[in-house]
Amino acid sequence: MLAPHGQAPTASEAPDAVGAAAVRPDGLLLVAPAKARALGIVTAPAQPASEVPLADLPVTIAPPPNARVAVAATLPGTVLRTLVVEGDTVARGQALAVVASRDVMTLSADLARANARAGVARSSAARLNQLSREGIIAGARADEARALAAEAGADVAEKSRILRLVGSNRGGGTYTLTAPIAGRVTKADIQAGMPLDGTSAPFVIDAAGRYEATGQVPERLIGQIRPGMTVRLGQNTGSQGAEAVRGTVTAVGNAIDPATRSAMLKAQLPASPGLVAGRVDTITVWGPATTSANTGANTDARSDGAITVPEAAVTTLGTDDVVFVANPRGYVRRIVHRLGAADGQVVVTGALKAGDAVVVHGTAALKALAQGN
Repeated sequence: MLAPHGQAPTASEAPDAVGAAAVRPDGLLLVAPAKARALGIVTAPAQPASEVPLADLPVTIAPPPNARVAVAATLPGTVLRTLVVEGDTVARGQALAVVASRDVMTLSADLARANARAGVARSSAARLNQLSREGIIAGARADEARALAAEAGADVAEKSRILRLVGSNRGGGTYTLTAPIAGRVTKADIQAGMPLDGTSAPFVIDAAGRYEATGQVPERLIGQIRPGMTVRLGQNTGSQGAEAVRGTVTAVGNAIDPATRSAMLKAQLPASPGLVAGRVDTITVWGPATTSANTGANTDARSDGAITVPEAAVTTLGTDDVVFVANPRGYVRRIVHRLGAADGQVVVTGALKAGDAVVVHGTAALKALAQGN
């Protein structure tokens, strides 16, 4: 019987290897239980893979189209002060720059005159309304006065709204450009002293929280890569301990570009410190383990019968990737074919099946024994 998972074979299971280690002609490593314990050998069961890597694809990282906002200069003027630079993270409503504008002074003066007219109109309407109630004047005159007061009030409200929208500082004839969304400043084409014409957009802000990866799917993979599949960025198929960013395929084109023989792919990625808009990177697309496909790094690699083992279980002997599997008399090395890695697990195919007790600690020691005998 196999050694229990997490333990070395017992003495009764390796009677000819007590206190020693040897390699049989068939490749079986005869390791005594005492030596196995001394080497710190621990096993874990191999698991069937639920996902396998289908392809490594180059992509360009960008914010989604609806997550980029241009901050326009609403009124012409001159930049007095800039408060952020390109690359800064800003909160919604945060001040970006202060602009001196003659239009703000004009609007402020118009508002002051409108307030004065509204005050006179309200007083006149109140007086005529009282006279109307006493029967001294006709009600039509009071109605007309109330209408004029309402019109003056609407004029005040409109001018106040415009000044609020531009972020006006009424007393100083300036207005403040503010961030309409939270995110990162990806463009800051502005500096103190430069003129603004009221139609330019000196700032561009990308919304925080998500990015879009765009790339091309080779013709041979069209139909195999579908929306909803998982993508991982930042963890190549052979990298150990790397932090991967997980995302989802959102769209795959159904038209092939005759020049590149490929179709468009888009995937959504969450925000991560390593993600920068405009950068070219590589994503790995993962699909169900029942799908057979060629990977970008390993041609002819099939996902049928794929097995997942911890990263520490896979080592190399010569040019082969191998794992060590416990059996009743010791440990046997089995050649495997690496398909990909994610989250500390490696997906492999080869002479391995689900439930096999693979060595996850002490692999290096067994490798040394195998090479030294």
